[in-house]
Amino acid sequence: MLRTLYAKLALVLVVLLITVGLLYALLSTSATRNYLQQVNQQFNSDLARNLVMDRNLVEEGRLNQEALKETFHQYMVINPSIEIYLLDMQGQILAYSADPGKVKRKHVALEPIYTFLSGKGDYPLLGDDPRSHDRHKAFSVTPVPTAQNPEGYLYIVLRGEEFDSVDRMIEESHFLRLSGWAVLGSLSIALIVGLALFFILTRRLHRLTTQMEQFQASDFTAHASMPARRGGRGDEVDRLADTFDQMAEHITAQLEQLKQKDTLRRELVAQVSHDLRTPLAALRGYLESLKLKEHELSAEERADYLGIALRQSERLSRRMGELFELAKLDAQETQPECEPFAPAELTQDVVQKFQLRAQQEQIHLEMEPAEEIPFVWADIALTERVLENLIGNALRHTPAGGSVTLALKQNQESVLVSVMDSGSGIDMADLPHLFKSFYRAKKQGSGEGHAGLGLAIAKRIVELQGGTIGAENRQHKGSNFCFTLPVWRNKETA
Repeated sequence: MLRTLYAKLALVLVVLLITVGLLYALLSTSATRNYLQQVNQQFNSDLARNLVMDRNLVEEGRLNQEALKETFHQYMVINPSIEIYLLDMQGQILAYSADPGKVKRKHVALEPIYTFLSGKGDYPLLGDDPRSHDRHKAFSVTPVPTAQNPEGYLYIVLRGEEFDSVDRMIEESHFLRLSGWAVLGSLSIALIVGLALFFILTRRLHRLTTQMEQFQASDFTAHASMPARRGGRGDEVDRLADTFDQMAEHITAQLEQLKQKDTLRRELVAQVSHDLRTPLAALRGYLESLKLKEHELSAEERADYLGIALRQSERLSRRMGELFELAKLDAQETQPECEPFAPAELTQDVVQKFQLRAQQEQIHLEMEPAEEIPFVWADIALTERVLENLIGNALRHTPAGGSVTLALKQNQESVLVSVMDSGSGIDMADLPHLFKSFYRAKKQGSGEGHAGLGLAIAKRIVELQGGTIGAENRQHKGSNFCFTLPVWRNKETA
């Protein structure tokens, strides 16, 4: 029942209103009584003195007992709301106007009387009520027969038993009941309004909780953002919703990355087993032949077998290196460390590195003279790796007597690097798939069955540096692989 925030707030509001209502009733009743006693006592503060003077209770300096009894009798009929008592100097009750059977006290405390007569006390001053052992009431008092020669006190309780009876009757009257119902109705309206406001305020929290539960039920894969608010930063609920949206998006992205990495891992395992099977089988076959025919083979044949096994192991090692490099790039574990450098100088260095291989394969490798090329913003080592892959791929697919040419050209905000060869070109069906991992083209320039890892690695590196890469067939013969590098002036604030 109290599992929701709205229910808890509603319960707190109900308890709070009930408490406020009770406190209001108690405080208002107490304040009203205190106010009435103060007004009554202040208004009737001289009642006892005036009674002595008006009723001629003092004759020749002495208290007239007959006149006092007559006064008791008359005031019981004329004004039954007051009770008159005659006290001696010690506060003992000597006579009174009340019903004898209802007087409980024989003595009245004198401290309130002294305070009243001194005029230093604040109203209401409460004295002992002779009709009760513990009740106190407002009073009026005067010394008798005179203030100069006091023999006792005329003590008047302003709200006697008759007044209390009438007061209780009024409290039970229709007007007070109506007032009570009015207060109760006001509190009920406040409760309804408060519950409605709490519902409005907690509605967004309820919606946010529902979305969280749905997000959890979807195994943290499906998330619907909270509706956009109009202007302003919003309150705590809005900021909580924004934080949850960001967190959910981050979790979704992380899970998607994990799924991609898992898919890549599965593909890597499958492709590794497929791509490495041939060199492993060849390596093992030649080693087993050497072992079985160790005494039958001549020294020249053993050298050939060992050479073939060595080349297969080198091929296996190279393929393993490419596989791990591609896996790091796909998992974004390799990040470029960009800096400004001259692309023409790097390209020329890489061309010189491949000159010996090109001469051995009887391929003309050159770099076209370029106009002034600006500095680029990229990772030197990774860019060199791209050039090596593209040049190596071009040499592998270019027959003897052919040529491989590199060219640089500024293209708006980037530098375009082209690697052109005079080979047999690329089959049109293979063009869209050249940069995919482990893709095998229909036309191979080598009997090794190259799996296309070099091009896939080059594509990942170029994209990490903010560039693009592509391939096309040349108009006459051969192919053209080109990629872009961002110009340095756009990265000066990096």
